[in-house]
Amino acid sequence: MKKGVTGYEEALKMTLETISPLGRDQVDLPECTDRIIADDLYALVNSPSIDASMKDGYAVRSDEIEQATHENMVRLNVIGMAAAGVPTDKAVSNGTAIRILTGAKIPDGANAVLAEEFVVREGDVVSAFENAEPGRNILPKGDDVEAGKRIATKGSRLSPGMIGILAAAGHSKLPVYHRPRLAIVATGDELMVPGQPFSEGKLYASNLYILNSWCLRYGMTPTLSLVSDKPEVITEKLAQAIATHDAVITIGGAWTGDRDFVANTLKALGWKQLFHRIRMGPGKGVGFGVLDQKPVFMLPGGPPSSLMAFLQIALPGLLRLAGHNKPFLPRMMVKLSEKLISRDMKWTHFVYGSFRAENEHTFFDPAPLRLVANRLKAIAHAEGVIAIPEGVKSLSAGAVIPAQLLV
Repeated sequence: MKKGVTGYEEALKMTLETISPLGRDQVDLPECTDRIIADDLYALVNSPSIDASMKDGYAVRSDEIEQATHENMVRLNVIGMAAAGVPTDKAVSNGTAIRILTGAKIPDGANAVLAEEFVVREGDVVSAFENAEPGRNILPKGDDVEAGKRIATKGSRLSPGMIGILAAAGHSKLPVYHRPRLAIVATGDELMVPGQPFSEGKLYASNLYILNSWCLRYGMTPTLSLVSDKPEVITEKLAQAIATHDAVITIGGAWTGDRDFVANTLKALGWKQLFHRIRMGPGKGVGFGVLDQKPVFMLPGGPPSSLMAFLQIALPGLLRLAGHNKPFLPRMMVKLSEKLISRDMKWTHFVYGSFRAENEHTFFDPAPLRLVANRLKAIAHAEGVIAIPEGVKSLSAGAVIPAQLLV
């Protein structure tokens, strides 16, 4: 272990403890999908506001039809009708029923709704041939949301379903965190923007577009830049990025080569470095610090290393900046299809792979070495990532472990 090289878990902890969520806005409910809630939210009303019918049928007294069968039909007089928004003032009593439609208020005296397919109606008389226990087909008042109860937790994502329940609870505007404005700066004289005429010795900047896609997936607003390997150009671009964005990611120039200028440039600009190089692979060259109170992530340039450093360090930090209370990739438990051996127990090793369903289990198939060696192919085909944690010698075939989801 090299002196001064930070462990992965420690680096992640430092990152998350350093970053705080951005400010907040009050946003109209229809514009809040996938935003992050900035406060716990509580129901303003009951929904439903009444005990409501869940079926078209007949409001009845449960005990009166308890013994109803095809051979022993129970006759009830229909004395009225209730519809959604149009309640009846009549009450159900012995020998009576009220025709009721979905969403209507349950009439007084009734404690069940018998679905219409279980009766035969002739004029104002229905013959029930099925029972309905107390509460059958009744949605109780406040069953969806109860006034005063917490229905959404600070830091959670507003899914379409959550938008619906907040609407039912009476909310028209919601407090949500600002979406981070992110500058992604790739360095290298060899890099080109896709669409430019290609020339030998050049590379289209795939890393830039991979990270851009990840940031867009999480609702961030990225600005992309390519800069040459000239210290003065890098300095100008990074100073401008810090002044106009909430966070900065650099790609390339993070190591110790003759043309790796980013680390020195950041030092010259006055960043407070928290770590540079951590015991994880791939992605060991990642660095993190703060410049003008804004987080800066320094990523290596190789595609698998750059993406892994982003996923394991930069993305959690950016999600914390965006207000997520769980700033991590989603996970699921999988079975490992083959044994994996750590190359160095003092390091955390991450492995790209894919998922396979078999015998009611989801298996994780590590990417073959030949595919990993092809770098971009490994990334393109990867569906998930698993970790061999620091201090663990190996993971056995068949072991049930957590996998991070990339798809």
